[in-house]
Amino acid sequence: MYGDFKIFLQKELNSIKEAGLYKQERIIGSPQGAVIKLKSGDEVLNFCSNNYLGLSSHPKVIEAAQNALAERGYGMSSVRFICGTQDIHRQLEQKIAKFFGMEDTILYAAAFDANGGVFEPLMLEEDAVISDQLNHASIIDGVRLCKAQRFRYKHADMEDLEVQLKEAQKCRFRLIVTDGVFSMDGDIAKLPQICDLAEKYNSLVMVDDSHASGFIGKTGRGTHEYHKVMSRVDIISSTLGKALGGAMGGFITAKQEVVDLLRQRSRPYLFSNSLSPAIVGAALQVFNMLSETTELRDKLMWNTEYFKEKIQKLGFDIKPSQSAIVAIMLYDAKLSQDMAAQLLKEGIYVTGFYYPVVPKGEARIRVQLSAAHEKEHIDKAVSAFEKIGRNLGVIK
Repeated sequence: MYGDFKIFLQKELNSIKEAGLYKQERIIGSPQGAVIKLKSGDEVLNFCSNNYLGLSSHPKVIEAAQNALAERGYGMSSVRFICGTQDIHRQLEQKIAKFFGMEDTILYAAAFDANGGVFEPLMLEEDAVISDQLNHASIIDGVRLCKAQRFRYKHADMEDLEVQLKEAQKCRFRLIVTDGVFSMDGDIAKLPQICDLAEKYNSLVMVDDSHASGFIGKTGRGTHEYHKVMSRVDIISSTLGKALGGAMGGFITAKQEVVDLLRQRSRPYLFSNSLSPAIVGAALQVFNMLSETTELRDKLMWNTEYFKEKIQKLGFDIKPSQSAIVAIMLYDAKLSQDMAAQLLKEGIYVTGFYYPVVPKGEARIRVQLSAAHEKEHIDKAVSAFEKIGRNLGVIK
């Protein structure tokens, strides 16, 4: 039975390889950090991690996870509404809501599950979801799962958003959904204008702040703090798997009634195991740390501006960005892979991004800064980019 299907899969895989789009997974043999050890034993500087605040292996976070593991066990072996809710799960949900200025929070196994489970219970056939065309795949998939009418506006184009909102006026409820920080380009959504249009056309606003939570904004509350619209955003989805510890887990933090309905009808929540107590305990510690000081967030922002200044002076083409993501544009898929491979030989771990992760002809290397990076780490990375960039003809 498998024979013909095997041949089909082999042809598909070969076509991916021939197009230069085949993804190889490098194996790491150390904890996550600014310096990591590959399976080969080589130590390299990591500039492609979502470990924005350097908390993935922070001693206080590890200790909190170990304490929760010892006190609450390894796993819950249950979904939340049966016997999968511990006191610490509710403590974390309430702490998250307070941190982001919302009323309540609901935890998911991952942010992909959060976005996959938020639209279907809330938006029905007579409603509309209006989405930025560059929104994350999890938002796209989540919207597909609901029966609401779908509208898409050109990336960050407020005139087109207004056109779509006018078209959606025939619907009962309208929800505008956008990434807060767009993960491939690093730009921040125009939330003040989005909120203005939402008010004008009586719509709700949802923001996915997975690449913002913990460090964007004066105190790290996210893009709604950055743009001073904290009271105007109705729903925030985000992750514990990036800046907020780097393990697993996602969440929706929102108005009370939104969270209450999701607890009743959100399928990824109802049919997935509760988060491990170790993850919950570590996340509680992360939010305690972020509520006490902005030191890590401030260091990250300095690192980012320092790297951008240096890399632009060398002549690299980068996307305009206000986040910790720096997209170095190469445009050619094979070139992005070749450059990443040669940078690895120089001790700099980065990854080439190309179709289908980004549009065809938009290949790049996405550099992500971390508070774990020191100035000498960044200087070494810049020197390596200069050397390889000249060798490959990317810069003169």
